Amino acid sequence: MSPLYWMIIIYECFFLVWATTGDMNSPRRYHTSTTLPDGNVLTVGGNNGVGYLISAEVYNSSIGLWTLTGNMNTARGYHTASILANGSVLVAGGYSGSSYLSSAEIYNPSTGLWTLTSNMNAAREYHTQVTLANGNTLVAGGYNSGSGTLVSTEIYNPSTGLWTTTGNLNTARRYHTVSILTNGNVLVAGGDNGGSTLSSAEVYNPSTGSWTYTGSMSTAREYYMQITLANGNVLIEGGYKTGSGYLSSAEVCNSSTGLWTTTSSMNFVRNHHSASLLVNGTVLVAGGNNGVGYLTSAEVYDPSTGLWTTAGDFNIARAYHTASTLTTGQVLLVGGQNDDSVLSSAELYG
Repeated sequence: MSPLYWMIIIYECFFLVWATTGDMNSPRRYHTSTTLPDGNVLTVGGNNGVGYLISAEVYNSSIGLWTLTGNMNTARGYHTASILANGSVLVAGGYSGSSYLSSAEIYNPSTGLWTLTSNMNAAREYHTQVTLANGNTLVAGGYNSGSGTLVSTEIYNPSTGLWTTTGNLNTARRYHTVSILTNGNVLVAGGDNGGSTLSSAEVYNPSTGSWTYTGSMSTAREYYMQITLANGNVLIEGGYKTGSGYLSSAEVCNSSTGLWTTTSSMNFVRNHHSASLLVNGTVLVAGGNNGVGYLTSAEVYDPSTGLWTTAGDFNIARAYHTASTLTTGQVLLVGGQNDDSVLSSAELYG
């Protein structure tokens, strides 16, 4: 074989990392996707471009197909979801198309049914939600029309099914992100306070129920992604800053010191993208919007070098999608929107 043949083969092997998989039964944006204990993915609610959705569906990662499961009790988008210790999924808050929601409900993967649980103390969208080491769930910040951007946070106890208010954030914020640190504390960073983009970050201590400021990011940002690396540090990349526009910059928070260090910038500015930790410890960032249009580009961050490498284009440009890591190590991109439509399509990386 000629050297050119092998060059073509190597080129194709390097770039053919994206593959289409089964379409969802409904197009959706502003939804959530959660990887279940059996390796399947639950995608919930959102908006189809006409209205907010009550439906949910499950992706079977073995055959690449979607099946409708039980409907939620309330249509919602801009909600949050996290998996509980027993394998159930807690969905909280969001927006119904007519009102901001305080309601919460739990999905049982064994039965495919949803059960209402107690309401949060505050209706909220654009908040964050994370399951703590003790099995409780922390919800922080967000927005509703009555109170504006929120400082309040609350804890859901799955043993009692009740929500309890806990310490307030030091700064009201929405469009922020959240990570669990290796010591069990919770890092919240950035976002918007209703008037300006934030660079501040704060840490929640579940033992004391209080928030403490930690080091500020080098760049204020919202609509970005935050992910905990294999070494326990936290990577933040991209987003948007009021007055500056769309960002390609990235920075890393040292979880031991609470200080941020800039790392190399992405190859493309982007917000409303996705970020996923791969099995080899690198981070896949995909899609988003650059202020001009929707993106098909993807890139991978290597924490050992601090460098970004392009990872080929996927098939359909999208932002407002979700990304879930499967037990195979592949990453599933689901739904979102682009200039043409709200999307039902899904794609696999890896």
